[in-house]
Amino acid sequence: MKWTQIKRLRFKLNFVEGGRVGGGGGELEIGGAVDANLAALRSPGTQEFYIPGSSLKGKLRSSLEKAMDRCPDGKPCGCGRRDCGVCVIFGAHLRLGAESAPSRIVVRDCPLSQQSRTAFQEAVKAGRPTREEKTEKTIDRRGGQALNPRTGERFLPGTVFDGEILIHIYEGDDAERLVKLVRQAMGLVQEGSSIGASGSRGYGKVRFDDLKEETLDTNTVTV
Repeated sequence: MKWTQIKRLRFKLNFVEGGRVGGGGGELEIGGAVDANLAALRSPGTQEFYIPGSSLKGKLRSSLEKAMDRCPDGKPCGCGRRDCGVCVIFGAHLRLGAESAPSRIVVRDCPLSQQSRTAFQEAVKAGRPTREEKTEKTIDRRGGQALNPRTGERFLPGTVFDGEILIHIYEGDDAERLVKLVRQAMGLVQEGSSIGASGSRGYGKVRFDDLKEETLDTNTVTV
């Protein structure tokens, strides 16, 4: 299959509500109140928050699968059919040599936007908070006591990240359809879901702002 075009979507990923994409037990400051397993991912060099492309891609895929009823047995779709928008765009789950191959999408890691990066750095210098700390508990249904309190962190509401998605177009592909499906997935996340942990508890509501689309010809693109 000949690779003919790249459709590039650039956008601002605006966290309307504070969010956390888990850091999985990264190091925190000594004496910090935040449980290491409830920390948000940060860049090791700058300690700035970022959103991994894998997290955004997974949410886009799962949202589109639910809308298209492509979740057999609650697992990612692996039918591998060429007429399956999920498998064509994201790849057939655990299926080598699928008819739909290769997958069409690349989702870049999302760093802080320049405005949010400046605000983060200024807050660090001034000793102002760069995050929220949220303590959650389990309530004993009989006695009403709070059990197992754990404190997590989330980046502040209004934090904005720079996002970029690439859609590879091959000969025979319906480019307009593929782009439309990706934008549908983005809309589903924005209007009906969230990104990161604890979405059902109000975390991670996002808005895709300043969306721009461009087309690159693989025969002319160069550096």
